[in-house]
Amino acid sequence: MSVRVLAAMSGGVDSSVAAALLRDQGYDVVGVAMRLVPEATPPAPARRGACCSHEDFEDARRVAERLDFPFYVVDLRADFAARVIANFVGEYIGGRTPNPCVMCNREIKFDRLWQRARALEADFVATGHYARVGRDAADRFHLRRAADTAKDQSYFLFSLGQKELARTLFPLGDMTKTEVRARARALGLANADKPESQEICFVPDGDYASFVERRAGSGRIRPGRLLDSDGNTLGQHRGVHHFTLGQRRGLGISGRQPLYVRQIFADSGDVVVGAREELDSAGLVATRVSLVDSAIADKGEIALEVKIRYRHPPLPATFRMISADSAEIRFRNGGPAVTPGQACVLYRGDEVLGGGFIERALER
Repeated sequence: MSVRVLAAMSGGVDSSVAAALLRDQGYDVVGVAMRLVPEATPPAPARRGACCSHEDFEDARRVAERLDFPFYVVDLRADFAARVIANFVGEYIGGRTPNPCVMCNREIKFDRLWQRARALEADFVATGHYARVGRDAADRFHLRRAADTAKDQSYFLFSLGQKELARTLFPLGDMTKTEVRARARALGLANADKPESQEICFVPDGDYASFVERRAGSGRIRPGRLLDSDGNTLGQHRGVHHFTLGQRRGLGISGRQPLYVRQIFADSGDVVVGAREELDSAGLVATRVSLVDSAIADKGEIALEVKIRYRHPPLPATFRMISADSAEIRFRNGGPAVTPGQACVLYRGDEVLGGGFIERALER
């Protein structure tokens, strides 16, 4: 009897080829698309590069039909609204900058989706992420960067531990995007040249501030003052959700030199701006830390590299746990501004050791 795998299918070329590879390897593939985004009221304008549309579900269904395996759509809108959208709004209202893709992987794709897998008696969950899973002689699992470094998505997967990695497959980990599209064309898949999704799926027009205002309501919006580093008032603003640390554009004020957001105080509504050199930090404190191998927590201070944003290059740093789920990460050579709410991911070479969410910067 073949091994059953639940393949998450978005309608894009990556998840389609991942499912095809598994079928060719002899797995009993069951395709599942996740309906995540609530209906917009009023409807948001469509935008090229958005995802999770009806057309995406139809693309996934057509792929499943062509490759001859069953396909289902599961309705996870309530879970997505409670676990991802509510977090997104709350973080912006709290003066932080969330990463909803990290939260979706953490809270939906590798939690709720695995519940569906058990119901269908599937042994594995598979996705089209560009990442790799390895297993060593001691039967421990390792999460590694993808072979295609330009497409690597291991940053978004740091919360996967040993139990999750043992039942997760990433068929595209050793492939490049060019190879994936070529494979899709060879299979005759209609979405072989489909553009990639670029926008946050529930904010298709890219206007985060307006989305937060609609979801939060006026009672939770905190307007306030724009201050310089000495506490002088430079202007007023319409809400802290319009700002993120390090932001330069759209401040509504001017100075003798470029000004950047340095601090956001959600309780008072004050936003402090300053010169570029005032943004630098010595490191950060991370909370909600999860480790691929929990034994790392007992090793004291260790040397590694940390990514403070998805596209930011890794920075040499030291890491140590300071409580059950928080850690201090110090940059070895000093570092740039860090953004509370963003994910920080720990690497050693091409291996992901874990990660967490930035709580605050360590001052130089």
